[in-house]
Amino acid sequence: MTTTIKVLIVEDEIILAHDIRHRLRDMNYEVVGIAPSVAKAVTILEAETVDIVMIDIILKGDKDGIELAEIINEAYQIPFIFLTSHADASLIERAKKVRPYAYILKPFNDRQVKIAIELALINFSNQTPGKDVFEDKETILEESQVLQIKDSLFLKKNQHFVRVPLTDILFIEADNNYCTVHTKSERFVYAMVMKKIEQQLPTSNFMRTHRSYIVNIYQVSGFEGNLLFVGMHKIPVSKSQKEQVFKRFKTI
Repeated sequence: MTTTIKVLIVEDEIILAHDIRHRLRDMNYEVVGIAPSVAKAVTILEAETVDIVMIDIILKGDKDGIELAEIINEAYQIPFIFLTSHADASLIERAKKVRPYAYILKPFNDRQVKIAIELALINFSNQTPGKDVFEDKETILEESQVLQIKDSLFLKKNQHFVRVPLTDILFIEADNNYCTVHTKSERFVYAMVMKKIEQQLPTSNFMRTHRSYIVNIYQVSGFEGNLLFVGMHKIPVSKSQKEQVFKRFKTI
């Protein structure tokens, strides 16, 4: 089952926080809460599933957004985006040390928010926090992106990411320069070669059975000859892959 990306907003300017929430909802992201302080943010992180956090660096109270980022890095290991209207050198140097995954300078527009969220997810998936996020440059992202984060794939649907648990993925099918990710409830079609998707899949769950197919081995219900049964589908096993594939099933 696919789920929307869940975002926590940490912002003590309530009007701005609600503006961000409306922008995110229009982009089909779910806002799980608005926190005006570090303490409130931690309370929400403890109670809710959160995929990404948007943090104002300057917050009222005894802790600021950079200190919250330190807590997130230590205890939660999820991507975060810094928001700020202050771009002074000392603040940026402090912010760099906690290795954010994206950065937005206020005031911002919808496109900047969209890019920041996608960039943060990509950087987190690639384990490249802090890389050039504070540089003032034009960012262009690929439309075809497949990301593995923890126990899920983040797949593009209607130009935004959704989260798909690895356990919900049945198989991946290649057809020329297109790949289709088949899940229990829907399909995601990408203009990319299968190798790019294969790189994002854990080998403990997935294996190639054919030049055109990768299967979630825990979704295989049976086999007959050179065919695997996955849901209502019959997936071919090539001669070159047959030994490796059926050796794998003996260990399940």
